[in-house]
Amino acid sequence: MPRGSSRTNISAGSFEPFLQGWLRRQEEFLNELTTAQNTLDESSQNVMRHLISRVLAHYQEYFEEKSRMSHRNVFYMFSPAWFTPIEKSFLWIARFKPGLAFSLVMNSVNDLSENQVERLNRLRFETRVEEKDLMDKLAKIQESVAALPLMGLTQQLGIEHLRDGEIIEVNEEIEILRTAVENVVTDADRLRTKTADSVMGILSPFQSLKYLAAAAQLQLRVRMVGTQREEERRHQTDTWNGW
Repeated sequence: MPRGSSRTNISAGSFEPFLQGWLRRQEEFLNELTTAQNTLDESSQNVMRHLISRVLAHYQEYFEEKSRMSHRNVFYMFSPAWFTPIEKSFLWIARFKPGLAFSLVMNSVNDLSENQVERLNRLRFETRVEEKDLMDKLAKIQESVAALPLMGLTQQLGIEHLRDGEIIEVNEEIEILRTAVENVVTDADRLRTKTADSVMGILSPFQSLKYLAAAAQLQLRVRMVGTQREEERRHQTDTWNGW
């Protein structure tokens, strides 16, 4: 890789404006989903499907932007600066664990049939197998290099003031690792999308509204709590520094 390649540079500022706008639209979708649950019934299938399609397109927009950022520096995605510590605690290969979908369904949809429960349990097992396979792949990648952990590599790759020979050497040594990790993250995103789509293929449109509302509510709640705690921490630090 040549020195100064865009793939070696990434900043929170380049993603955070997108994320803030995306979260504002997420709040709007949550309001729509909540209203739909309170005003629609099973006879309004077309209206519900249209809303579901819009919500899924919203998530697709996030994954596409995240993919662009991952291509620039995939290591940064394992501990992104735009997330609070609480949000980071939910990360699994750069985002939420696919299996979280099943907990959301079970906690938000209370009218599942026996057939639906059976199909969801089968899908849950298949998802766990694929999750383990991805974790095994990631572990093998980490074991294959005698280097820093993935989060440490974030800082290592950000060093641009090294001599030409050194930065080029770092880029060459790490490019294979970067590509391998990027492939795992891409596969993890595919599994997240596939799992959500499969879950909603089992649910009715009205049940899918409940599931999508629960997912949005959880994400926004974690964001809010994480932001509040960070503000409290900064306030306490400023107080101590003022003494």
